[in-house]
Amino acid sequence: MKPTLQTTTSPRLAALLLTLTASSGGQAADPAFWSWAAKPPMGWNSWDCFATTVTEAQTKVQADYLADHLLSHGWEYVVVDIQWYEPDADSFNYRQNATLTMDDWGRLMPAPNRFPSAANGVGFKALADYVHQKGLKFGIHLMRGIPRQAVRENTPVKGTNVHARDIANPASICPWNPDMFGVDMTRPGAQSYYDSVFDLIASWGVDYVKVDDISRPYQEHAMEIEAVRRAIDQTGRPMVLSLSPGETALTEAEHVQQHANLWRISDDFWDSWPALYAQFERLRKWNPHRGPGHWPDADMLPLGILDLGRRSTRFTPDEQVTLMTLWSIARSPLMHGGDMTKMDESTLALLTNDEVLAVNQDSTGNRPLFHRGNEIAWVAGVPGSTDRYLAVFNAPEQHRILEEHALFASPLVTRETPGHGVTIDVDLSGARRLYLVATDGGDGNFADHVDWVRPRVITGDGERSLTQMKWRAARTGWQEVRIGRGAEGRPITVDGREYADGIGAHADSVIEYDLPEGTTRLKAFAALDDRGTRLQGGATVQFYVFTQEPFEAPAATRVTVPLNDLGFTGPVRVRDLWQHRNLGRFMTEFAPEIASHGAGLYRLSGVRIDYPSSSPDPVSKAPIGPMGTMK
Repeated sequence: MKPTLQTTTSPRLAALLLTLTASSGGQAADPAFWSWAAKPPMGWNSWDCFATTVTEAQTKVQADYLADHLLSHGWEYVVVDIQWYEPDADSFNYRQNATLTMDDWGRLMPAPNRFPSAANGVGFKALADYVHQKGLKFGIHLMRGIPRQAVRENTPVKGTNVHARDIANPASICPWNPDMFGVDMTRPGAQSYYDSVFDLIASWGVDYVKVDDISRPYQEHAMEIEAVRRAIDQTGRPMVLSLSPGETALTEAEHVQQHANLWRISDDFWDSWPALYAQFERLRKWNPHRGPGHWPDADMLPLGILDLGRRSTRFTPDEQVTLMTLWSIARSPLMHGGDMTKMDESTLALLTNDEVLAVNQDSTGNRPLFHRGNEIAWVAGVPGSTDRYLAVFNAPEQHRILEEHALFASPLVTRETPGHGVTIDVDLSGARRLYLVATDGGDGNFADHVDWVRPRVITGDGERSLTQMKWRAARTGWQEVRIGRGAEGRPITVDGREYADGIGAHADSVIEYDLPEGTTRLKAFAALDDRGTRLQGGATVQFYVFTQEPFEAPAATRVTVPLNDLGFTGPVRVRDLWQHRNLGRFMTEFAPEIASHGAGLYRLSGVRIDYPSSSPDPVSKAPIGPMGTMK
């Protein structure tokens, strides 16, 4: 017998649907929820610095800092990320079969040992009130679906005679988190479950919800995306909706902007140059689909103190400027990920430059201007003005690896490689320095978890394991270089076999050692970790061994922009927005010198060319003109 519902259509939803379908000449109006995020949202999210472990006390002190130092610059959201309902969450990983905090209706509740004010059914109401009293807005993370624990217990769906097992889809599971089953939206009671969840969240006073495991693969989850949209709207409370993770399918651009305020265009973004470089192309492709209330999201800003307080950002100062410049000129949402209680002056300066933030919040007509080799430029309009914003970048895909100097260079290693790795046995006679290098295979560094298994050097005194030697320097494209563990902190596992003697990292990574006197050989097995090969996509790397610096030294370059390509004629005044400095007047071109991996952001003022109304927009259509001379 099929379960029957005891609910009726919400009058709040009916009223909202009327506003959404109000039209002129039969054309539907813009979705009402677009007005809830008319500008790219700005705020703080707990994931990059606290992973699954954030507490109420930590959230409050982050809110205090945001209110005192960043609110006046536009930063307003405080977002508690994943597993606030898991009492014993302790890392970036997820515990299998963890007991979750849940109410009688199968809805997740904050763990009271971490969020004491949530006890006795209060939920996040008290914490949201605390945040609101500071003039801020409060957000939470939510996984797609219904808790597996609710399905095991077969909890009822509030307001119906349906139970969790009636609506759960056990075949629809997240590949990286064990907490939930998908909801089968074809079954009676499915929408009622999502409605009950968002009714609860709305009663807490939540302003922003990041729903995860939903935008990839998009088509498989489209019905649940639509269900979330309906559930939010029927509450009657404005709640900005963010979809995660990416990469959201570009083919679904029209659908996603009709259902969400922002959506991820990549998987988790961390502080490595390959990850940052990849966002240039993603933001270019998504640019036509951006507008007030619907924003392609390049993900959080991994700046300052990250990773449970264990480290600072790996981005160089130039790369940090590039990050903020690109996110601003492309109008991505800005969600800071660092621990604000440990904010340094340089990071604070990046986040409080009002001239730069105005580009993110208010610029118009933002478009890529050119991509010439390593040189990239974007341009945008200044509201109420004929001025232009110009962003220029010196963005080599990567500093060239000096393969001609490598003692060992592997072929491309993929999940199809036998054993998922390669054996290394190279002569180090006379060498004083050792570099172990792993680079991505040309498709970005997603899933590029790498291991150096049983790495050892042969000396006159016998073998010495590199796991017992202190490295001179180590950097990795994601998480940490770890002894005896993979980059993510789990046991090193290659092709189903676990190893205790090894070094885990993630492309692009370099581990540098001083070699003992008399070293003659290096032996190791370099491989992809199963953590990467089990994921869909990515997991392509190359391994190298060097005894001298492996990368070509970076070089600054002048990025030349003909001013007539921006619609100017005659003298143009240029202001450097990062430096708060007027650079003077220029006639035919502007050619600032930009460091490798660096960027510049400028406001240009001058006499505009008068284009006839039938002519193409000079920003989007003007061809690249001939080079002029800088004056």
